[in-house]
Amino acid sequence: MKHLLYAGTATLALAAGPALAQSDLVFPKGEGPFNWSSLEEFAADHDFSGESISITGPWTGNDAELVESVIAYFEDATGASVNYSGSDSFEQDIVISTEANSAPNIAVFPQPGLLADLAERGSVEPLDAEVSEWVVENYAAGESWADLATFEGPDGNPALYAFPYKVDVKSLVWYVPEQFEEAGYEVPETLEELKELTATIAEDGTTPWCIGLGSGAATGWPATDWVEDMMLRVATPEQYDQWVTNELPFNDPVVVEAIEEYGWFLQDGYVNGGRDAAATTDFRDSPTNLFGFPPECYMHKAATFIPTFFPDGTVVGEDVDFFYFPASEGGDRPVLGGGTMFAITSDSEATRGFIDFLQTPLAHEIWAAQGGLLTPHTGINPEVFATDSTRALNEILLDADIFRFDGSDLMPGEIGAGAFWTQMVEFTTGAQDAQATADTIQDRWEALSD
Repeated sequence: MKHLLYAGTATLALAAGPALAQSDLVFPKGEGPFNWSSLEEFAADHDFSGESISITGPWTGNDAELVESVIAYFEDATGASVNYSGSDSFEQDIVISTEANSAPNIAVFPQPGLLADLAERGSVEPLDAEVSEWVVENYAAGESWADLATFEGPDGNPALYAFPYKVDVKSLVWYVPEQFEEAGYEVPETLEELKELTATIAEDGTTPWCIGLGSGAATGWPATDWVEDMMLRVATPEQYDQWVTNELPFNDPVVVEAIEEYGWFLQDGYVNGGRDAAATTDFRDSPTNLFGFPPECYMHKAATFIPTFFPDGTVVGEDVDFFYFPASEGGDRPVLGGGTMFAITSDSEATRGFIDFLQTPLAHEIWAAQGGLLTPHTGINPEVFATDSTRALNEILLDADIFRFDGSDLMPGEIGAGAFWTQMVEFTTGAQDAQATADTIQDRWEALSD
């Protein structure tokens, strides 16, 4: 669950509580660049006056206020009352409540694996077939999103069991534009150009990459993000899906190739402090080496949350910026990330209506305008984003041909949050090669079924 442990850049804490009057909505209806017509059309078709819905999820603190600010528009449009409760122990709580037949109407899942387990047990209701069709037609890389939320039910038949909402992007490289400009470097548009830039920076006598795998008991996870992005560039999407379930063994040649591709960026002179330093430097400290003249390194691969750990006062889009971690020339444009999904755990007409509400552009725009939400919804108005940087981040999602969820989060915990982490540390230090790394992880996976 690393994508939630470090959840996003700072957001503006504007929110509204349940059952708000028009004057208390965070953005007055009819004002600003929002798709108000989508709300009006939804309201005309949905009246749930006097009904109530309970929602639980992983969002607490400021994120809870933000989701409540979105919910307020559903309440205003339908007359329903919605109670959202966030929990830091959501995963445990939702299992307990479903087993006790006391589940909320809707649960917001941060990981597909748990959702798949509950769908198979019959603890989650499949969504209408029209919702799956809507996702395919209205989300960028829509087939990817529909596949991500499709699981087998207790009868063994696959169905869409959740609505994806609020996405984190991991296929990013961070850099300081002023340093690139001074050195004469240009943002690469292909993986081949990224490798050429890496070699050029090293030849110029400076270090291309900041890499830090340190994260306490979770040390090693940043390297798994590298390998997952490489898998999306050397393997097919189908092979990626087979890999996370071990239908494709971890030591298959294509997986070994992906690990070796990550290893290419660990060559002598390519990473700040060398391989040993990369394996031990805390991931929160690593990006600070981008700043300063001259910098200790020019690029850092990390997800949307990383600005939290930049020096105080750093402005994204001015002091630091990002570019898409590119794919090979002529290939598809994959994006790696994480995200959350709304699923029905206790059905009602109003609950189905809330899933309908999530299909409106406005349900995405309200949170996006306050910061902290990215969405593949192609119908939103990009003008709602408060900064050019967040707009550019969202464009990466909208330009994606393929989206895949963080692979280690889809694997069994002993693999994705265990052997994969630890063995990538061994590989990063150079203690073992890619084949030995992959073999060790595969041996551990096979031992799970013994």
